[in-house]
Order: sequence, then C-alpha cells, then structure tokens
Amino acid sequence: MKAIQLIAHGAPGQFELRDLPDPKPGPDEVVVQVQSCGLNHLDLWLEAGALPVPIQLPRTPGGEIAGRIVEVGTAVRDWQAGDEVAVQSNIFCGECEFCRRGEESLCLRGQLLGVQRDGGFAEHVVVPTRTLVRLPAGVDFDTSAALTLAGSTAMHMLTNRSQVHPGDWVLVIAGASGVGSAAIQIAQKLGARAISTGSTDAKRQLAGSLGAEFVLDSNDPAWPAEVRRITGKRGVDLVVEHVGGDVLIKAFECLARGGTVVTCGATAGREVTLNLWPFFVKQQKLVGSYGRNRADIQATLEWAAAGKLKPVIDSIFPLDETPKAFAHLRSRNALGKVLIEPFEPASESD
Repeated sequence: MKAIQLIAHGAPGQFELRDLPDPKPGPDEVVVQVQSCGLNHLDLWLEAGALPVPIQLPRTPGGEIAGRIVEVGTAVRDWQAGDEVAVQSNIFCGECEFCRRGEESLCLRGQLLGVQRDGGFAEHVVVPTRTLVRLPAGVDFDTSAALTLAGSTAMHMLTNRSQVHPGDWVLVIAGASGVGSAAIQIAQKLGARAISTGSTDAKRQLAGSLGAEFVLDSNDPAWPAEVRRITGKRGVDLVVEHVGGDVLIKAFECLARGGTVVTCGATAGREVTLNLWPFFVKQQKLVGSYGRNRADIQATLEWAAAGKLKPVIDSIFPLDETPKAFAHLRSRNALGKVLIEPFEPASESD
C-alpha cells in the first residue's frame, strides 16, 4: 500500500510517499481502507516535533479516519468486511477505571492514532475494534472525517465537560476552525446565542453563516470589551476556547459571574498567568477538555445524520499532495477542515 510518512521533524517537516507492506490485523483488530482522513493541528505539532510525547519516526500521521473495513482479525465477531466506519483517534485501553465507566478520554493508557501509532494518511490502516463507530445512513466518508475528531471534540466540550442551557450566551473562539465551526452549530441547536471571533473577513463571514449572531475581529484588541457590550456588560455564560496563550486570558474578560471557560487546545501558548482574585470572587470555572468519549462520536454522527450538524470542508487533497495540505493548514488560511483522500480508486462493486 501507499502511505505518507514523516521522516524528519520541522516546519515544514520532511515527508515521503512510500510503498509499505499491506497491514495485517491482530486478533481483535481490523484493516480499514481509508476513504477520507482529516488534517488536524495535532498533525502540525507532530510534524514540528512539538508534542510532549515520544515520537518514533518514520510515522504515518492522520487521526480523523473514515473508511471501509476490508479485513478482520480472527477474534472479531461484530464487524465484517464492507462495514463503513469512523475511527476514534484517542485509542483507549478499554480496561482501566475510566474506560470501564465510559470516560475513554481519561484513559490511563491512551494512545493517539497518527502520533504513537500509524494513522490514516495511507490507503489502509490497522485499528482495534473498540475504536470503531458505525457510520449512520446518510453520513458519507468526507462528512465523517471532517466531524469525527473536531466535531466530537466540540460535542465533548459542550455536552460533557460543560452544559449549555436555552438562552445562554456562548462565545466560540475562532469560529472558522474545525472545533469552532462545530461548536457554533451545537451551541445554537442547544438553544444558546452564539458570539464568535475570526481573524479575516472570510472567517468572520463563515462563522456568521453557521449561526453566530455576532462575529468579532480577533485582531482588534478591544474585542473582549465588545463582547461585554453585546451582552449588556453581563458577559457570556460559556467560552469555548481552543487556542490558549493570551486568548485564554482574554476569555475571562468576557465571562459572566458563575460562567465557565472550557478549553481544549494551546496552539498559541501552553503557559498563562491568571489573576485569581476576579476568578474566585466571580466564582468562575476553568474546565479542561481532552479528546472525546465514544458517546461523543456517536452523538456527533447522529446529529450529522439528522442534519443538525454539518461539516465545514475547506479543501480536499490527494494522498501524494499531503505536504501541500500541511502547508495550507499551517498558513492559517483554511476555512474549516482540510481532508486527505487516498488516491486508490474504489472498485466498481463499491
């Protein structure tokens, strides 16, 4: 099979399109023919060698996989060749105390697909059956790849790590991103009024088209004050934050008394200085959110099947142009998700 492999870290890193042996499944694994795989900022961190986990090169990136099972392991009973699936990117052990209670995002022995084991920028990938989620009718591979990681991350943030009530004000940072575009839609469908931010006119227009009532220019230092003006000086009930750095601090300037900032990323910086006095006087909350649980993926795909959640796809690249896809995402010009589709054509029977 053909696969893109990272062979040296950098920004840009060094990639090669390689011919590799066809993978074989273990007893409780399957081989998935990759139909579409999303590109994530996590892949940029992998490329740059900026992740706080050991990375063994060469590595095939790609954790947002949708495809079709082509081979099953000897112990597999509930899956068969031809099944169309999404793959959970945070591979969980299924045995620790957290996995047993359905909190796979807290798994004690978790691994990241495409980081600690080879991922989906390839024609085929081997994954454990416990990571599979069946695609609902009406959800195609590109929709799944665009939503399974970013969309389920937003779902986890808004329905597991925090709660949204009808009439709440929800501020979604960077509404044109994968997480942001899904978070606006989820917040709106839960009855909230959404405010968002964007660094360009195109990004702000996209966030508005998804349901944000107000979209502010994140380049304007006064945007937190504008949030307070919009909400009658009250502030928002919830901030969906996935940038980190100074943006996280600015999020607290927008927050109402008793409000919550839920954060899942740190692309702009991992260390911040927080003024504790207003934080505890206003009884605010800072909540970390990591990955997703299986239930979050199922809910995301069910929402997509029902037409409640739609993917925002910026562009689709063939496998041999994966380095161009990385460059495009790194440029910060993408509006929504960037996808990779392996160029092996489907058979006529498909």
